[in-house]
Amino acid sequence: MNIKQAKDYIETTVRLYLKKDAFGEYRIPVVRQRPVFLLGAPGIGKTAVMEQVAQELGIALVSYSMTHHTRQSALGLPFISHREYQGMKYEVSEYTMSEIIASIYQVMEKSGICEGILFLDEINCVSETLAPSMLQFLQYKVFGRHKVPEGWIIVTAGNPPEYNKSVREFDVVTMDRLKVLDVEADYKAWKEYAWQKGIHGAILNFLELKKEYFYKIETTVDGRSYVTARGWEDLSEILCLYEEEGIKADETLVGQYIRNERVVKEFTAYYDLFNKYKKDYQTEEILEGTAKAQTVERARVAAFDERLSLLGMLLDKVLSEIREDMESADYLAELLKNLRAAKAALDKVEDGGTGGISLGQMLENQIQGRKKQMESAQMAGSLSETGRRKGQRILRFLEEGKKKLLLEGVTEGQEAFGLLKNAFEGQAQALKKKTAATGNRLENLFTFVENAFAQGNEMLILVTELTVNNDSARFIGQFGCDAYERHNQELMLSERGNGLMEEILALEL
Repeated sequence: MNIKQAKDYIETTVRLYLKKDAFGEYRIPVVRQRPVFLLGAPGIGKTAVMEQVAQELGIALVSYSMTHHTRQSALGLPFISHREYQGMKYEVSEYTMSEIIASIYQVMEKSGICEGILFLDEINCVSETLAPSMLQFLQYKVFGRHKVPEGWIIVTAGNPPEYNKSVREFDVVTMDRLKVLDVEADYKAWKEYAWQKGIHGAILNFLELKKEYFYKIETTVDGRSYVTARGWEDLSEILCLYEEEGIKADETLVGQYIRNERVVKEFTAYYDLFNKYKKDYQTEEILEGTAKAQTVERARVAAFDERLSLLGMLLDKVLSEIREDMESADYLAELLKNLRAAKAALDKVEDGGTGGISLGQMLENQIQGRKKQMESAQMAGSLSETGRRKGQRILRFLEEGKKKLLLEGVTEGQEAFGLLKNAFEGQAQALKKKTAATGNRLENLFTFVENAFAQGNEMLILVTELTVNNDSARFIGQFGCDAYERHNQELMLSERGNGLMEEILALEL
């Protein structure tokens, strides 16, 4: 299975393991909650998947790599305890709490979240001294004398032996206590993640042309060479910073992330070409609807790989703007809940008071509550980057609103709330203008593709990408796009599935 399918499976497993009966007991007893074992090549996104699952389920995440753990650090250190049995005194060996178990309790105490995932990476690389204890841990969730707290699901991961010399083959007895998921690198699954993360357009366009370079591990005369999903994502971040600083990226930089000489040379050459296309085609003019006739003609007669690169470049720009618009829409929808809560409190009494609490104090309470919520999620490892940005924007609005009330000398009543309402409506109007501008740019993109490529494969690619991308699908559903609807209808992308089903049902089998 690919990494996206693995993520969905793990999310379902965790959700079901945490399901309780009418008496508050877990439906599946702890001893029957088989840990999940993700088995796959390095760098395909196993750790990132666990972060996404925790964020989406709103539970905690504690991650450990087992490669550095000894028996003592995992099971705890021995000490002598004095006991008395039947009138006789004895010295008994006991163990301190495992570092791993202790970290779970620390997260629960600091975050207030009592359910989560214990993710143990490189589980099949444990030391010889620790290996015998793994069987007991995997079945009974016990390290030494201390159990993993109830409500914590164990997910493990490891690499196949061909990728890691330190791997120890699990025997049948151990494997029989695991839910094993064999995960393979899959560009299509990663691409969906890459769009959401804003991976550099040059990387996505290059991999569209060279999908075989997405993930590649091989042994050469010079040693092991490799290209991984992790490498592409890390390269994307440094490329963006290089461009911000006006620094030229070269093979030396690319080779620090992509450890395959051929791929490094080809990507670096493509990256230079990508920047040349961006300059030659004046992509901003295309999206503003002012593309010159010679630009349209050049695109029309260009080779397919150049046309695909141009389309990818334009899509990347529009989709990044759509992503920003949808983040702003989500932020305003969340902020509206805060303002409605404040308005409801103000409406409770005739004089606009809030039971002795001023609007300024209410905002301060909301600020502290939001900070605590974010700190708790951060401590639990369940705060996504999108959630962090949304929370920071809400905090900034509330803090600036509180300062404005103090400057105006108005902290109570409908007049005070009116200041907040005006500020909110100003941002809502700004978003309305922004989404209208983005919608126009999207229409202009369709117009360019129509003029340059007619009804070729480029139009099919454009409509397909907009359909499968979550942000663009939401944007079009909320704000509309006439050109998309027209071409989607012509290509019948959204109805092909229904049409096939109707044909199947019509068959008399």
